[in-house]
This record gives sequence, C-alpha cells and structure tokens, in this order.
Amino acid sequence: MADSPANNPMDIGPYKLRNNLALAPMAGVTDRPFRELCKSLGAGLAASEMITSDTRLWNSRKTRHRLDHSGETEPRVVQIAGADPAMMAKAARINVEHGAQIIDLNMGCPAKKVCKRAAGSALMRDERLVNRILEAVVAAVDVPVTLKIRTGWDPENRNAVRIAVSAERIGIAALAVHGRTRACKFFGNVEYETIRKVKNAVNIPVFANGDIETPQKAAQVIKMTGADGIMIGRAAQGRPWIFQQVEYFLHHGHEKSEPPMSTVRDIMLDHLENLYTFYGQSVGVRIARKHLGWYCKGRPGGEEYRRIAVRADSAAEQFRITAAYFDALAQTKDLAA
Repeated sequence: MADSPANNPMDIGPYKLRNNLALAPMAGVTDRPFRELCKSLGAGLAASEMITSDTRLWNSRKTRHRLDHSGETEPRVVQIAGADPAMMAKAARINVEHGAQIIDLNMGCPAKKVCKRAAGSALMRDERLVNRILEAVVAAVDVPVTLKIRTGWDPENRNAVRIAVSAERIGIAALAVHGRTRACKFFGNVEYETIRKVKNAVNIPVFANGDIETPQKAAQVIKMTGADGIMIGRAAQGRPWIFQQVEYFLHHGHEKSEPPMSTVRDIMLDHLENLYTFYGQSVGVRIARKHLGWYCKGRPGGEEYRRIAVRADSAAEQFRITAAYFDALAQTKDLAA
C-alpha cells in the first residue's frame, strides 16, 4: 500500500493536513468537543457545524457555541451557509477575524429548512448564483475557501462537474462531493462515478463523501473515484476512532482491531467531560444524550442503558451511569478473553 495516494498528506492552502481524512460537518453533531475528539483519533480535517451567513442571528446561544474556537486544534474550519453573496462574504470575513483559518461553503446540505431558503444544495439549481457567491467569498478573505456540494439537484440535473470546474477557476482550494443529488438526500446508491468525473475535471483536492462506513469501503472509494481524500460523517457517530482505523488500513492494507472496551469507556467519559465543560452541565447533559445512544448502539444491554442514561438530569448522574455501563462491558470482555 506504500504507493497509495491515500497515504499522502494533503495541503489546503498553507495548511498541511496530517492525512487525507476529514470529518463531515453535521448540524447538531460536529461541535467543538466532537471535532477535537475526532482530530485526536485520526481525522486530519474537521469543519464546524453549519453557521448561517445572516449575522443578525448570531446572538443565539447555539450560534455563539458554534463560533467558539478557543483552543481548537489547527486548522480551524468554519462552514457557512446562505444564498446572498454579500452576506456570505461578510460572514466569512467576521469568522476569519474570530480565528477561522479555512472557510467552507455549504452547497451540499439537503435539509428542507435550509433548501427552502435557497441555500445548501438548493443553490445548485442556480449556477450563476453559485459563482457569484464563490467569487464574493474568495475575494473577501485571505484564507483558503473550500466547497461542499452534491452531484446535482436531482438525477435529471447533475451539474457537479460544471460547478467544480468553475469553483477551481474562481479560486476554491478544495472540494468535498457527497455522491447523491439533493433530491436523493441520504437514500439510494452513492454515485461514485460522478465523483470520479469531478476529480478528473479539476486539479484541486477532492474529498469523496457518502456511505463510507468501514476502512475497506474507504479504500474502495479512493480506488473507484481517484479522490484525494475521504470525508466521513454518520459513520463517526458513536465511533470516532473510525479515522484511526481507516488511516491504518490505508497504510497497511489490513484491519486494525476495534479498540478494547476500556478504551471506548475512556473515550466516552472524556467526551462527556468536554461536553459539560463546553456547554455547562445542564446543556451538556442534554447534548450528550444523542452521543450516548450512538456509543451504546448494538452493544449488550445498550438499549436499557440508553433509556436510563437519557433520563439522568445531572452531569454527575449521567457520568456515573455511563461509567458503570462501560465498566461492566469491559469486565465482560475481559472475562470472555
């Protein structure tokens, strides 16, 4: 595997990434604690949750947390979404002033509440507007600007290649392509062939995204698409060590074993503590609930543990219940071994 392009570090502007593996931005998931966790477990790049370009809405508690990058591992990537070129440019400038080192533009989100504002992947219906936004943002900041897109609006209107070519001409530093159209959302087969066409049409780095759930699949997707990197989203929920496993497989050609349950316990408990610190204990307990569900999914007694843990109304209780559950799992694994 030594000659595999997957083994090469990737450059985005002046930033040399540790590898070519990226965490996909996900609303309500990729907050600073989760980004830092994934980076510590092998992700070379991790963008913030999507932030609206309408700065009038930035006074909410949720957005203030999304704008908080204090102490975050470099490079700090902020994803913004919107449909007005001037507002997108302004939002990019302000985020750079607050520490963003890479600006990522969201033209890939299929969510109805985003698309109904003509933002996210809805923008792919209007290529002239796409170009105006890209030109405005690239001109507004002196940091790399990256772009996340889908293959098109619907299966009859695939225009990812045209948008990618324009994006490179305008000055976009890297692309991530989710291999489905906006209409397909997260259903149906991923169009890896379309991602390959995008990669063949441009010289800037391209991340392939969509249904990459195992190290073997990551290697297959790189081979099928020729992509420079892999972007992983939902498969990292409850399994942030997937980046370590993918990196190991791409380097060595065989699987790295799953982490022992004691390590999973330590990862989960550290994650909880970071959530409590970042959000405060009350909000942190609520934010943690979805992560608890993902970490225990498919594990013995996981559903019973989840039902108990999500009812915990204090950080101390939630932490104690979680530690006890994973301690029991670890002891069971040790006895079985």
